[in-house]
Amino acid sequence: MSSSTTTDHDVIRKWVEQRKGRPAAVRTKGKGGILRIDFGEKDEDLEEINWDEFFEIFESSRLAFLHQEKTEGGKTSRFNKFVERE
Repeated sequence: MSSSTTTDHDVIRKWVEQRKGRPAAVRTKGKGGILRIDFGEKDEDLEEINWDEFFEIFESSRLAFLHQEKTEGGKTSRFNKFVERE
């Protein structure tokens, strides 16, 4: 299936929440971290963060959100990746 890229905060938040995901980060030295979406069971390597912090890191890192709506089989997809903005 095809994927889409967006920087729209509302689109990202809606996509994540529809899949019962939570904004999270892998903490690095200094402020911020590497953004991730945590699905299902809590991942011990990820720290859950609020949407404000998530989008602060998203914008300061100049990221875009690559995501897929449906799998090839037509199921709801969780595929996502943070990429550099063009």
